[in-house]
Amino acid sequence: MPQQYAILPRATDPAAPDLGQRRDLVARLATLNTAPETEGDDVLWGPGFRLELTPDQNPVTQILLTVIEDEIAGLAIMRLGRLCSWRLVDLETGIEMEPE
Repeated sequence: MPQQYAILPRATDPAAPDLGQRRDLVARLATLNTAPETEGDDVLWGPGFRLELTPDQNPVTQILLTVIEDEIAGLAIMRLGRLCSWRLVDLETGIEMEPE
C-alpha cells in the first residue's frame, strides 16, 4: 500500500482555518512543479507524488497526498510543506509533521 498523508492547515496558525482558495492554491503549487494534467482536474501531480483535492471544495480544507516514488518524493514533500505552511499527517501512523 502506498504511503499517504493528509495535508491540513498548521495547528499552530489559528488565523489560517483552511489551506486557501482553490484557484490560488493550484496556482501556487504550479510554481512548485505540481499541477493537474489538464486544467480543472482534482488530481495534481508532483515529483514522486500526487495530490487529490476534494471535488468543488473551495476553500480547500484538506488534501490527500499519495507517495508514488519514494526515491524522489521525500524532499519535494518536505519542501512543499515548509513553503506552503502545511501540516502533514501520516495516515498509517498518525504522526504529524510541520516542516520548517
